[in-house]
Amino acid sequence: MLHPFKAVSLSFKKAPLEIRELIALDEAACRRFLHTLHHELGLSDLLVLSTCNRTEIYYSAERDQSPTIIEALGQLKGLADVTEYFPYFDILDQHLDAVRHLFEVAMGLDAQVVGDLQISNQVKQAYQWSADEDAAGPFLHRLLHTVFFTNKRVQQETSFRDGAASTSYAALELVEELTADVANPRVLVVGLGEIGADVCRHLGDSKLFQDVTICNRTRSKAVELAAECDLKVLDFEDLVQGMKEADVIISSIARPEPFFTTEMVERLDVLSYKFFIDLSVPRSIEADVENVPGVLVYNIDAIHSKASAALERRLAAVPQVRAIIEESLIGLQDWTKEMMVSPTIQKLKNALEQIRLEEMDRFQKKMTPEEARRVDDITKSLMQKVLKMPVLQLKAACKRGEADQLIDVLTDLFDLERQPDVA
Repeated sequence: MLHPFKAVSLSFKKAPLEIRELIALDEAACRRFLHTLHHELGLSDLLVLSTCNRTEIYYSAERDQSPTIIEALGQLKGLADVTEYFPYFDILDQHLDAVRHLFEVAMGLDAQVVGDLQISNQVKQAYQWSADEDAAGPFLHRLLHTVFFTNKRVQQETSFRDGAASTSYAALELVEELTADVANPRVLVVGLGEIGADVCRHLGDSKLFQDVTICNRTRSKAVELAAECDLKVLDFEDLVQGMKEADVIISSIARPEPFFTTEMVERLDVLSYKFFIDLSVPRSIEADVENVPGVLVYNIDAIHSKASAALERRLAAVPQVRAIIEESLIGLQDWTKEMMVSPTIQKLKNALEQIRLEEMDRFQKKMTPEEARRVDDITKSLMQKVLKMPVLQLKAACKRGEADQLIDVLTDLFDLERQPDVA
């Protein structure tokens, strides 16, 4: 019997952008949701992961709790009838399916842009929030550390991390393609969400773009990133003028409603082509903006990496990555099975220790302190030797999936039912 780990997933594979926008959670919402799931629904081993491409909840429970989780998510997001969104969710209620899915997500195998580097950092962040809420049990701790170790192996042993094929790099490639015929293209990045900041770094590293400006409501954040990437800064009050001058406007603004409206863009009086790239979820550029003459809008779903050599190397490395994941899964399963018998091992140790102490008490009065110390050492050593074989046999039976019978035998032999449960 493996640990009852499960997952609920809504991703780009089933859900279009407008549905993902409705369900997406920012950091504050993720933390609130963790609290609700842990304290009100009583779930453990919780991980809430929400990115532009997916919103997923991992948890441990004996029975499938996905309807309750989705309903709680709907309440959090203020959705009147969340049941209409049920078909967009994938339910992974088998241990191996949920665990393997988390590995594939964290490695970037399940990303919209294969090998997206950003996702592993987002998983680490989600894990930190879970730890902060005290919602990560022993299994999740072990699972996530195994995931991070596997990620290191993938980085060191394969070409899956070569080059840059993240969503932010895909955005850069789109900008390169759109401005291929523009001499010294002017790029304006508005808002510094995580992907937007990464795009700025790619633009700063690129030799193709010499005129890149950052505009952010909090100027100090823009100044800091501009200094890091050798880019220019535009005051937020001067945004409209900056938009008039730019060939490409990249938006990474995090807010519930679109910031760039059709009315605002119409006032720019676009004379040639102007490209808007929306990296935000929910979208920060109103859908009807693309109806303004001369304006072309690309949202997060339109950003696809080109078949670059780096991406080809990553795709070629996928079988190797999957093989490394399978090795990690085998080790994790062995640990999980052993964890299931650890209470029996501890009870057996306690039962034998109780017998040892009782016998020591019977004879201790007849011994000198030195004799008592030596007998204590001898009986401890003897107990370890007696314990060794049952423990080894239990662990071996775990791997064969036959531990239940041996647990019953040991329980009867040593009357382990009378031993208190081990926390």
